Amino acid sequence: MHLVKPLFDPQQLPIDGIAGEPAVALERLAPAWLRERFAAPPAEWMAEERERVIPGRDDRAPTPASVLVPLVLRPSGLTVLLTQRTAHLTDHAGQVSFPGGRAEDYDADAIDTALRETEEEIGLARSHVDVLGMLPNYLTGTGYCVTPVVALVQPPFEVAADPDEVAAIFEVPLAFLMDGANHQRLSVDLPGGRRSFYAMPYEGYYIWGATAGMLRNLFHFLRAE
Repeated sequence: MHLVKPLFDPQQLPIDGIAGEPAVALERLAPAWLRERFAAPPAEWMAEERERVIPGRDDRAPTPASVLVPLVLRPSGLTVLLTQRTAHLTDHAGQVSFPGGRAEDYDADAIDTALRETEEEIGLARSHVDVLGMLPNYLTGTGYCVTPVVALVQPPFEVAADPDEVAAIFEVPLAFLMDGANHQRLSVDLPGGRRSFYAMPYEGYYIWGATAGMLRNLFHFLRAE
């Protein structure tokens, strides 16, 4: 397998600024409100721009993929279940990501892809997953067109990381991620041009890039009137 060497280390970059928008109101982070929002989405809201495609990868059609955005029903409030990818993967090695992956011909749809990949990567059974809806497709710099599938996850459940793909499984409070004060803005000059992206460091984990971009879209979607 050919490994793609990272073009830069985001944690070594200076922070350009903080997005700083007010946090999503706590009542909007309740399961019933979220269910209503996805059932009747706002007519207009602004999603984040796509990532700049890495040079050499813009000559092929994006690869369809899906991720699950798992909102875990904890007594203290919803959390977002995330994974840290193993260091030897071809794309996004070592990065924090949602469980998910590329679509296969035998998948019924984008939701089926997200649920199948989640089962394969972290062993989360579909019986614990209640799909709320989907966010807009997110085009990554590595050439994937990712459909984020947002779902509630009912404990208790078992997870077991696929050691070939997942180095760690962890949860972050949804309220932390839905607060613009925790959204850092960074940028870097690459051969193909300047790239800007978000980062949301939490304890020992560095959430950035496509995962942070999709979380920003969830943030915008929940804040919209």
